[in-house]
Amino acid sequence: MTYQIASLTLYGHRPEQRRVLTLNPGRLNIVTGDSRTGKTSIWTITDYCLGSTDYPVRAGMVRDYTSVFALQLVCGAEQLFVARPAPEKSTSPAPRLCLQLQQSGGPPLDRDDIDFTFPLDAARRLLSEFCGIDPTVRIPATRGATMSPSIRHALFFCLQAQNEVANPDHLFHSQGHEWRPQAIRDTLPYFLGAVDPEQAVRRARLKQLRTELRTVERQIAQAAQAAPAPGQARALIAEAENAGLLPGPVDDDVGVDEALRMLASALTHAPGAFGDSDSDDHVVVLDRERRELRSRHQQIKARISELRHALVEESDFLIQARDQRERLASLGLLRTAADGTGQHCPVCDSVVSTAQQTMADINEDLERLDSDVAFVQDDAPLIHSMIAAEEERLQELRVEVVRNREQREALDAGVREAARFHDQALRAASVQGRISLFLENAARAEHSPPVADTREELRQAIEGLEEALSTDAQDDRLTSCLSLIDQKIAAKARALGLEHSEHPIRLDLRRLSIVADTPRGPVPLSDMGSGENWLGYHIAALLSLHEWFAEQGRPLPRVLVLDQPSQVYFPADYDGPQVELAGEDRTSLLRVYQAITDTVNQLAGDFQVIVMEHADLEDDIFHTAVVERWRGGHSALIPPAWIGQDD
Repeated sequence: MTYQIASLTLYGHRPEQRRVLTLNPGRLNIVTGDSRTGKTSIWTITDYCLGSTDYPVRAGMVRDYTSVFALQLVCGAEQLFVARPAPEKSTSPAPRLCLQLQQSGGPPLDRDDIDFTFPLDAARRLLSEFCGIDPTVRIPATRGATMSPSIRHALFFCLQAQNEVANPDHLFHSQGHEWRPQAIRDTLPYFLGAVDPEQAVRRARLKQLRTELRTVERQIAQAAQAAPAPGQARALIAEAENAGLLPGPVDDDVGVDEALRMLASALTHAPGAFGDSDSDDHVVVLDRERRELRSRHQQIKARISELRHALVEESDFLIQARDQRERLASLGLLRTAADGTGQHCPVCDSVVSTAQQTMADINEDLERLDSDVAFVQDDAPLIHSMIAAEEERLQELRVEVVRNREQREALDAGVREAARFHDQALRAASVQGRISLFLENAARAEHSPPVADTREELRQAIEGLEEALSTDAQDDRLTSCLSLIDQKIAAKARALGLEHSEHPIRLDLRRLSIVADTPRGPVPLSDMGSGENWLGYHIAALLSLHEWFAEQGRPLPRVLVLDQPSQVYFPADYDGPQVELAGEDRTSLLRVYQAITDTVNQLAGDFQVIVMEHADLEDDIFHTAVVERWRGGHSALIPPAWIGQDD
């Protein structure tokens, strides 16, 4: 359960001046009165005390005669006193608030006991947490960013100013301000419960898994770098031979283990123990080997190209041969006569004696074509296998070229390093130093614990979390929530007798409006006529949302503040005393209050509605909900006794 408003308090400029408006949690509260009695200030004071970044209280009596605004918020057995000073000399909002827990049912604090110690950001966080909003939650926002919901986002769905409650273009509070529509679209899924409650935990886990994956990949790369490279080992052996630390020559196919053993023995020999080998010999050998490898590489590539060209030619031959055979075979319609004297025409059955030799030639060509086609078809698989074998040899040559390059690069590096030393002993010592470092790294790699390759498991876990956090999953949950809420809105719209309520009604999150799906096409709220429809759909949508919030235990204030819903039944420029509504207008307004009362009663104390009204109906459903009447100049939000008193 989240909080409702128990009282609204104004402190005047004199110490004894305190005005308390007591409200009933879990019920419909109506404040009715004449114009200019301060009714509208009820919602602006609520907005200001709940962390507004501006000063929404309008110029007038309330501004002039109030020094501190305060609310008492009740949440179960807890009660929070929230106070904020009025700006002293400008309209810049006060940067600090007073927040103090009280005993349940306790009165507002005395003016002298109020201490403004909480900066605005800290006060907002505490108000959000008191409302039940998890401060660790991060919800998807626009352009891939994330944001934390707060009490300020919750108020989009809890307040309706006088110019909003029947606005055909704006359904939610502050929707007409810059950036607010997108903030409403981003936060409504969270307040509806469409955002996974474990999302924050999953995002933290996803971040941890990504860090673990990067760590494992780095460890595996480091282990691979620390492992002894065959090419580097053979190059060091060649340097050791050049420095006279090893006898030569050494077989190029020596294995890693044997190479390590030979390098270890090189550290035990004195420089020049095996003579001074010329490094140019090894360079020449490597260069010659590289030229041979490249020549063989080019030969194999040429061979593969020839084989593939042969395949293309055979394919072209087969196509032409089959076409020619089909043309020749069509002449096989001629039949040999019984006496062997000629051929019978397949059309007139007459004997054509001159065609006998021609047919024999045609049949001979057919037999030759059949033989050639069979030969070519048998030859194609052999060519394919030859290409595969040549490509395998080509890959082996590439590996040998890489090995040759590694050896040459390592040998060149060693030669450049050794060239700095003119003395044989210094050159040999330099080589032994590099060998020693190489062997140390090899030993460290051998004795270090093996790195468990968990990359695939981590990638699968990351993929699963990314799928769970995807917008598709949230969109499905949001669609389900909105579908159920749409049913509530439609039922309330029918009870209010609104136009288009016989058709499916839905809350359009893209438009931030109510849409009726009619056979003639969708009809948004802005296209529906009459203020009665605009007011009715506002009431139906907001009551349905709060009904959903309460049923699902969502972290929003269980408060809906409505400023003068009856205005649609008065002239646009009406500013006079109370008038009695009659006829259909009165019936329609009573249906609105009946819908509000039904929702409040259905939620059994878990929902509070505060209405500031100009109308004053004698019907029980309205009369019993009135908490104060400000009429005839005898009462208002600012007590008449304050007016005219000096500070």
